[in-house]
Amino acid sequence: MTDIYRALWSAGRAIRAAALAGFAAALLIGPAGQSLAQDGNPNVRPPANAVTQAEPGAPKDVRPWNYDVEMWKELRRGAEGNVTIPDTKAGRLVDSSGEAWRNMRNGPLPMYGAWLLAATVGLIALFFLVRGRVKVEHGWTGRTIERFNSFERMGHWLLASSFIILALTGLNVLYGREVLLPVVGKEAFAAITMTGKLLHNYVAFAFMLALLWVLVAWVRHNIPHWRDLQWLAMGGGILVKGVHPPSWKFNAGQKILFWLIILGGISISLSGLSLLFPFELPMFAKTFSAINSVLGTELPTELTVNQEMQYASLWHAIMAIFLTAVIIGHIYIGTLGMQGAFSAMGSGQVDVAWAKQHHSLWAEEVLKVEQPKLENVDTAPQPAE
Repeated sequence: MTDIYRALWSAGRAIRAAALAGFAAALLIGPAGQSLAQDGNPNVRPPANAVTQAEPGAPKDVRPWNYDVEMWKELRRGAEGNVTIPDTKAGRLVDSSGEAWRNMRNGPLPMYGAWLLAATVGLIALFFLVRGRVKVEHGWTGRTIERFNSFERMGHWLLASSFIILALTGLNVLYGREVLLPVVGKEAFAAITMTGKLLHNYVAFAFMLALLWVLVAWVRHNIPHWRDLQWLAMGGGILVKGVHPPSWKFNAGQKILFWLIILGGISISLSGLSLLFPFELPMFAKTFSAINSVLGTELPTELTVNQEMQYASLWHAIMAIFLTAVIIGHIYIGTLGMQGAFSAMGSGQVDVAWAKQHHSLWAEEVLKVEQPKLENVDTAPQPAE
C-alpha cells in the first residue's frame, strides 16, 4: 500500500508541473491566445491590429467588432421594425426624442426663461427710476365712481390668486433643484415640491374657471377700436408727463394685456390638461398640420404618444414663463407704477380725477348717468328737524 501511495503522489506532482508549464506557455503566446479567445467569445475586445466594421477613423479600442455605424444612425433617427405583439411602439429600438427633450428641458428652456424674467424685472426697475410713479396730476377730488363691480373683482382675484400659486409651484419644478434645494435641504424640498405638485394640479381648474369668468365679464369692453391706435401712438400717456390720450373703460394697453392673458391662458390650459391626462389628449400633431397648411411650413405631423407629451411639457413651460413676465408688468402698473390704480380692484371705486385722467371717455359716460342722481339727491327736500 505504501508503494501505491508513493506512486499516486508522484503522478500528482507530474500533473501539477504540467499545469504550471501550460499556464506559462499561455502567458508567452498571449497574442495567439487572444486570437483563439476572440474566435470563441465575441465579447472579448479584439486586438489593436484587428480589422473591424467600425466607422473609418474611429478608435478601434472603443468599438465592438460587430459595430455597424449606418445601422445605429438609422435607429437613432427612429427607424422601426415590425412586431407582432400588441404594443407597436416596441418596433422602435431606440427613441432619441426623449434625449432631445431632456436636453431642451434642462438647457435652453430654463436658461432663456431666467433671462426673460430677469430682463422683465430689470426693465421695470429702469422705467421706474427714469419715469417714476404716474401720479394724479390735478389732485384728488374726493368724489369716487365705481370702476369694477363685485362680480368683476371676484373673477379678477380668483384668476390672480390661482395664477400666482401656479406660477410659484411651476417655477419650483423648473428651477427648484438649483435654487431652492441647496437652501432648504432635501427633506424640506421634497415636502415643498410634493405639496406644490398637488396644488398645481388642482388649482389649475380654478384658473380655468376664472379665465372663463373674466372673459364673460370683459370681452365686450376689449374689442379693438380705431381709437386704440391713437392711444398707442401717444404711448398711453405713461411715457410723457401731461399727455393722456382718451380711452373707454379699457385702453389699448389693457386690451393687449387682456387678450394675451385669455389666449395664453387657453393655450397653457390645453397643454396642462394634456399633461394631467397623459396620452389621452394629443393636440400637437393636429396643430402642426394646421400650421403647415396655412404657413407652408414642414413641422412634423406624425408624432408618437411620447413626443406629444414632450411637446406639451415644453410648450406648457414656455407659455408659463411668458405669462409670468406679462403678469409681473401688470402687477407693477396696478400697484407701484400708477397712483390710485389699485383701488379699482381693491374697493372697486376710483377718484373722479383719476378716471378723467386715464379713461376720460368712460368717465364722461359714467358721470352723465350719475350726475342726475346726484342733483336729485342735492335738491331733494330735507325732513324737518
